[in-house]
Amino acid sequence: MKKKKNIAIVAHDNRKKDIMEWVAFNWKELLQHDLICTGTTGKMVEETIAKSCAEHGAVPPTVTRLKSGPLGGDQQLGALICEGKVDMLIFFWDPMQPQPHDVDVKALLRITVLYNIPTASNRSTADFMVTSELFHENYQPALKDYAGYITRDVDMS
Repeated sequence: MKKKKNIAIVAHDNRKKDIMEWVAFNWKELLQHDLICTGTTGKMVEETIAKSCAEHGAVPPTVTRLKSGPLGGDQQLGALICEGKVDMLIFFWDPMQPQPHDVDVKALLRITVLYNIPTASNRSTADFMVTSELFHENYQPALKDYAGYITRDVDMS
């Protein structure tokens, strides 16, 4: 993980207001990194950061927008994590409402654990992540070696 990180930002509909408040509060920290967002969240993040940047004469960060989560955005994001193109995930998900793509959300969260990606699912954790002394530094996460799993014998009888 380099100093300039690729940070994924995702929010379910009932948490979009919360994530926009968080982005508006932390825009200076996010400014130094590239952002990757799903669907509508990406549009809102882009607008929120652009507004803060315009008010302070700063250049907004790059925001890559993927598809909406239910349309495959969660799976796109998972693929980027597998390819080593995402360094951390801020995902404000709604624990009170079932989502049409719950299996995709579970798969995305599984991939973040598998690849040891720092993941925040609420504002408190996200605040701790962006205020960590490691946030703007090079960092090498420990990765588990899954070579044994890939080369295992599979009983076909």
